[in-house]
Amino acid sequence: MIAPLLIVIAAVFLLAGFVKGVVGLGLPTVSMGLLAVSMAPSRAIAIVIVPAIITNIWQTFVGPYLRDILRRLWPLMIGTVVGCWLNAGALTGPHARYGTIVLGVLLVIYAVIGLNKFQFRVSRGNEKWVGGVVGVVTGVISASTGVQVIPSMPFMQAIGMEKDELIQALGVFFTTATMALAFNLTAVGLLTPANVVPGAVGLAMGFAGMSSASRSARGCRPKRFAAGS
Repeated sequence: MIAPLLIVIAAVFLLAGFVKGVVGLGLPTVSMGLLAVSMAPSRAIAIVIVPAIITNIWQTFVGPYLRDILRRLWPLMIGTVVGCWLNAGALTGPHARYGTIVLGVLLVIYAVIGLNKFQFRVSRGNEKWVGGVVGVVTGVISASTGVQVIPSMPFMQAIGMEKDELIQALGVFFTTATMALAFNLTAVGLLTPANVVPGAVGLAMGFAGMSSASRSARGCRPKRFAAGS
């Protein structure tokens, strides 16, 4: 059973890494969506978390916008940490079995938003308080599903970041969000030595997918990038 599972994990992370390499996000979203078909969301999150953190740290420092990103997104990031803390018991509580359903609904919503190219705009004057609220909601959702793109991704698009800055901002934000989630997983005992090998396979294949996608990302037009995100 171990070898077939590792093959599945390798294939999933190769695809998820490719998506992340093209549009700057998607590794947790794609991998969680596919892994949750064959295992409990709590197990899938435990496998995804380390590859997600490391690939996001790498993405965080690829670009010159870090200072501006931190200045604009700190309420979003703090709100996400608070939201994760508020919903820390979601993966092991009495409603944990509904995690797969919630994950499926969120992925459908995210796909609908992307395919219909909804346009949201948040003014500079409202960025801070809207970002804080969006962060708390994102953190609550992340704590129960492992996915951090709703509603954080539409918010980051709505504040008007350009492609290169948005890619780096995604790395900064998702690093914060996945580290907050990792603390939750550690607190409830879901990060165990049994996840080391699957996580290592996922990390290696995630980087392989990102590397193979780098050329595609460079040729991606801004409008196509925004739609794909």
